Amino acid sequence: MEKIFTKKVLDNGINVYLLPTDKFKTTNIKVFIYQNLENNLVTKTAFLPFILRRGSFRFPTTQQLMRHLDNLYGASFGTDVLKKGEQHILQFRLDLVNSNFLPDNVNLLEEGLDVLKEMILNPLTENGGFKKEYFEQEKKILMRHIQSLFDNKMQYAIERCFQEMCKGERFSLYKYGRLEDIDELDASELYTYYKDMLLRNPIDIYVTGKLDEEQTYRLIQEKFGFERHSGEKLKPTLIDKDVEKVKEVIEKHEISQGKISLGLRTYTTYGDDDYYALLMASGVLGGGPHSKLFQNVREKASLAYYIFSKVEKFKGVMIISSGIEFKNYKKALDIIKEQLNDVKRGSITEQELEGTRKSIINSLKETADSPGALISFYQDGAIIGKQETIEDFIEKISRVGISDIKRVSEKITLDTIYFLTNKGVEFS
Repeated sequence: MEKIFTKKVLDNGINVYLLPTDKFKTTNIKVFIYQNLENNLVTKTAFLPFILRRGSFRFPTTQQLMRHLDNLYGASFGTDVLKKGEQHILQFRLDLVNSNFLPDNVNLLEEGLDVLKEMILNPLTENGGFKKEYFEQEKKILMRHIQSLFDNKMQYAIERCFQEMCKGERFSLYKYGRLEDIDELDASELYTYYKDMLLRNPIDIYVTGKLDEEQTYRLIQEKFGFERHSGEKLKPTLIDKDVEKVKEVIEKHEISQGKISLGLRTYTTYGDDDYYALLMASGVLGGGPHSKLFQNVREKASLAYYIFSKVEKFKGVMIISSGIEFKNYKKALDIIKEQLNDVKRGSITEQELEGTRKSIINSLKETADSPGALISFYQDGAIIGKQETIEDFIEKISRVGISDIKRVSEKITLDTIYFLTNKGVEFS
């Protein structure tokens, strides 16, 4: 029987999820602070992980933090910002060596929690705001980070497709924010904003590894039991939006390979019973070498350098992404649409069905073997109030048949066609 995270709640309302296990060579801790994805907040929220990792009062420089982590047998610390549906999430991560692999069973958990507490609750400040020198440096780094999206043309095309598809919806916002907001960031105002997030916004702490549940909970209560106010309410993600007309967006740059992205509304999310059939539908359509898109667009028609489909589980949208020659745009688009229609009709071979099932199940088993991925899996369930094990998930995938895929696929609606092409190039 698969072990699951046990949920406990600190006196101040912070959720704690614990999974004692000897399976991993590390103890992994992740702290998540949740915020609504909003126009006026997105860049401020995205900037926080960059400035917070620069230093604290105890570790005022990156070098001092790294030296301390080295003394904790090479512990690893990191920060990032996540986007799940229309939630924007600060992530703090600390990985520690499992005590089984240390002399005299040294327990690093308390020292590791001290590091996290220091970096999250005691950031380096001056004159009522984040340290000015670091703040200005990190503004430039965030600017470059946003600009670098264009260097990854595949990801850029996907992001632009979602922006066009979800114009006016919070999901259209890029998780790292907007360039036009960066100059307006203020060190004091942002520090005040962050302190308010700590006091009001939902916070989750996940720990997995060799640990004693009660002792770990007491340690977390001791380190993170600071006084908080009534919680900020998170807005629900907008799911049900009708498609009145398919949008076609052509964007031209000096590039060497065309990128097609198709944005589709599925009207099915992780919280729905149909989600497992949707995941199978996406896998049959474009989930690997066995899939319809790979076989028919890439292999038989030789029109794509790569092609795949992927579901965003919280927003209920699907993306189809492909790299092609500019001249093959219309031809590739026609074949892509044919494959989608085949899935909707239930025209699915046994090889496509079982190849997809095997691929998804293998991916889930890999998740079970990775502490970071395992935390992400359970966090996804917690976001929608669903406690589901990987074994549960595999069982549900195992039961999906062609009729289920057909039923869920009939709801899938093409919303936006985005094509990134070269200036002056004609295509047919």
